Amino acid sequence: MARIIRLNQVQTGLIYLQVTRGVARRDHKWSASLKPALIVTAKNTMAKMPQEVAPVEVITVPDERWDRRDIKTIQLLPNCLAKQKAFEAGAYEALMIDKDGSITEGSSSNAWLVTKDGVLVTRPANHKILNGITRRAVMAVAQELQLRIEERDFTVAEIKEASEAFLTSASSLVTAIGSIDGDKVNNGGVGPVAKRLRIAYIEEVTS
Repeated sequence: MARIIRLNQVQTGLIYLQVTRGVARRDHKWSASLKPALIVTAKNTMAKMPQEVAPVEVITVPDERWDRRDIKTIQLLPNCLAKQKAFEAGAYEALMIDKDGSITEGSSSNAWLVTKDGVLVTRPANHKILNGITRRAVMAVAQELQLRIEERDFTVAEIKEASEAFLTSASSLVTAIGSIDGDKVNNGGVGPVAKRLRIAYIEEVTS
């Protein structure tokens, strides 16, 4: 990783790792002697992360992924289809809805809401979501800020009735959701919790 960062002259940026089972004949089964293949890429991003960004629009789509969503693989077809639907609808992200009617996560992000009484809610990190690195970092920051946190399932109706809602990911950091399926979340602006978490997260990362 250090070599790739140096070769790409990255000062502030992203590094991405991908491991496959290796190069072999096309087959579903594999050999225990197969040597894994490692791919590492790095790119520069903005030198300064803005402490405030405009809220975004999101849509909802059915969650069509396999049941082990906690395992990060290159099988991203449902995520890509969801992201494309959001793009075609003029939205920033697509939140995926499970068979029980609950929001699991975004096509490339984790979803959060803040209840009217100030409780921070996000899905539990089980097999139904990918426990993103940014999600874990924001969770730690929220705990440092002594925010009340609840890990549980939640629905679209709950987001629409929430005090605020936001997304977390490596690229969006902490970004407020202004509307979902065309309906505003609260007043459609950036809520105080999302704003506070974004600033605290950026300070944590840059320090």
